[in-house]
Amino acid sequence: MSLFLSTHQSPGLSEEEVAAYGPEVAKGVHATFRHLFANSDSGYIVTVYEADSEDAVRQEFERVGFPVDEITEIDIEFDAAQLNQATA
Repeated sequence: MSLFLSTHQSPGLSEEEVAAYGPEVAKGVHATFRHLFANSDSGYIVTVYEADSEDAVRQEFERVGFPVDEITEIDIEFDAAQLNQATA
């Protein structure tokens, strides 16, 4: 399984509207949701999913009914502790 970062533009989408997708997102039929970051003013949304392929993530967004602008596979990941250790 790989991690994928996706970007979305959905100006005016409220926190409640995002939460309404929760039950379908939680099913994780084609890909597994990991995290969401959003700015409600600009409508910019970033999500992180785990899946076998980019196509699986795209299928998951189609199934949930939420538009996606871009999906990118993540092949390097550091948390703050790892980054600090790497630069020490």
